[in-house]
Amino acid sequence: MEQRLEAYRGTSYDSTNKEKETMANILDVIRGLNQAAANAYDGYENMDQKVSLKREEGHPLLDSRVMDGFKVRFAADKFVVTYQSEVMLKEVHPRTQFENEIERRFGDIVSFLKKEYKKVTKSSVSLTEVAPADIMVQSTSRIRSWVQATKQYTIGGLKEEADSLGQSSKDDVDAAIKKFTELHSTKKANKTPKNPDTPEA
Repeated sequence: MEQRLEAYRGTSYDSTNKEKETMANILDVIRGLNQAAANAYDGYENMDQKVSLKREEGHPLLDSRVMDGFKVRFAADKFVVTYQSEVMLKEVHPRTQFENEIERRFGDIVSFLKKEYKKVTKSSVSLTEVAPADIMVQSTSRIRSWVQATKQYTIGGLKEEADSLGQSSKDDVDAAIKKFTELHSTKKANKTPKNPDTPEA
């Protein structure tokens, strides 16, 4: 029985290692992008590059600062960036110009994340936009409002690795079952000792 178990374990060992390596690669990308986003905290004047957010404009003490920022999250091979900012109602119109401004903010954010990712991990990452930003404007008063926009990006090379984790390793399982049955003797399994108390027909 121990030999059969060892044979089964040996067959599935390679596939398990491949899955671990794939998960490690995905985790490295997620950690790198999370660290790049974390480096964009408010008050990071010691950094070489700005994110081009509204809060960076003007003097931090003398001027009235517009509070804005962004956060990131992950969904499968998608990288989701959420941007939030205070806006005046007059800034929302014309609509096309306002949407272009939001898209420009996302472009600046992604450009910053790519450069920070390269500084953190010493490697590059590809982020491809999936669709235009989903923009929602809500009002807090007759004058002031705030906008929350979400935009999705596809992380380059991550989809293939994520899909490989979701696929069932049917070939490995079939090979393991076949090897297990070959080690098991059918004649020996069906050969049971006779019960002396049982009368023969």
